[in-house]
Amino acid sequence: MANMSLKKNAMPEQDAALRAHNFGEVALGYSREAAISEAERCLNCKNKPCVAGCPVAIDIPGFIDEIKKGEIEAAYGIVAKSSSLPAVCGRVCPQESQCEALCVRGIKGEPVGVGRLERFVADEHMKAAPAASERPASNGIRAAVIGAGPAGLTCAGDLARLGYEVTVFEALHLAGGVLVYGIPEFRLPKAIVQKEIDGLKALGVQIQTNMVVGKTVTIDELFEQGFRSVFIGSGAGLPSFLGIEGENLNGVYSANEFLTRINLMKAYEPSGQTPILAAKRIAVVGGGNVAMDAARCALRLGAEKVYIVYRRGMAELPARREEIEHAEEEGIDFRLLTNPVRINGDEKRNIVSMTLREMELGEPDASGRRRPVEKAGSDFDLDVDCVVIAIGTSPNPLIRSTTEGLETNKWGCIVADEGSGQTSRKGVFAGGDAVTGAATVILAMGAGKSAAAAMHAYMQGD
Repeated sequence: MANMSLKKNAMPEQDAALRAHNFGEVALGYSREAAISEAERCLNCKNKPCVAGCPVAIDIPGFIDEIKKGEIEAAYGIVAKSSSLPAVCGRVCPQESQCEALCVRGIKGEPVGVGRLERFVADEHMKAAPAASERPASNGIRAAVIGAGPAGLTCAGDLARLGYEVTVFEALHLAGGVLVYGIPEFRLPKAIVQKEIDGLKALGVQIQTNMVVGKTVTIDELFEQGFRSVFIGSGAGLPSFLGIEGENLNGVYSANEFLTRINLMKAYEPSGQTPILAAKRIAVVGGGNVAMDAARCALRLGAEKVYIVYRRGMAELPARREEIEHAEEEGIDFRLLTNPVRINGDEKRNIVSMTLREMELGEPDASGRRRPVEKAGSDFDLDVDCVVIAIGTSPNPLIRSTTEGLETNKWGCIVADEGSGQTSRKGVFAGGDAVTGAATVILAMGAGKSAAAAMHAYMQGD
């Protein structure tokens, strides 16, 4: 029987006052009963508009229909045909602007909770401790993947299922890319990521860590070693800064460094592998998901006051609405329509404050958002002892500087065909943030999936 409620089934969560001081997962997941109830809100539309909004083209009505029948493992099987990382996507994919944005139920109410249901079936599959996937028969052709992030892992998984002998080369000591160094534990538990990676290894994917392509080995050398094709999914890990006075003071971090120390190296644990400043008043500059992650991590590290400093208003914040709401519930102070002009230090080069300038919104700029305009004579100081810069990243120049014939654009992104990922170098494909600049996990996965199909055609001589 259809559930015609205009609202989604609520997602159980940790209480805000409690979770603000721990790294446990905030969203606790649906029960079986809640998942079936939510699935029954789906109208199973014949034209499947939601699928058109999914970068990896999951058969959304198909897997939801299996949930309605209580066939959870069958539902997982449908999702897994299209997605190599369903438990990850169910947690961090911006469904509200993709599949759920096209849901018919969203016209007069809230859309079906597609992401919550995807997470549910993936988690139930993991709880059931299924036998490892059967490894496909090898076709004897070797393919290399650079970067063990969402794009690389997706590409590797799809190629392995087609019988290729895939080796992933990862610069860090742990596979996962942004899933392990960028997204906090309270949004994406690392044990979940590791289980997804273990599933790919069971398909025959080999992962070599501490391999910095461009230093340890070059793309030319990979071809010499017998790899027929190469996929570059090295992400965008080079942080941007403000270019203002005081950015070299003690206690100024890029969001990349701040989050990597916390998430990958567990700086919040007594036995963590790296220290991090025990700051009391922290300002995070930026308004995207990375800024929200950094601010919420700072709170959990024991900061007494955490600010989001953003030069536009609440309506223009690019972060997911859910992340903004969680940050507000936890007590993050949003200083909107303000922009840093200077970071001030003492004689020991420690931060004592940050000078901000008030802004107002003018006409829309190239991005379609209203342009922030400075208000003369509006400068004021905000007392802080740590500043985290979260205003964006770009691809590391190492691969492009060590690879002949690889075309890049003025932002340092690899130029690749939008549909196939084919680059200017024969046999080399690319996708994800290395091509687009910093974007979402699911878009990177979609690029990895498209590239795998194109690499398959290329390696088969088509």
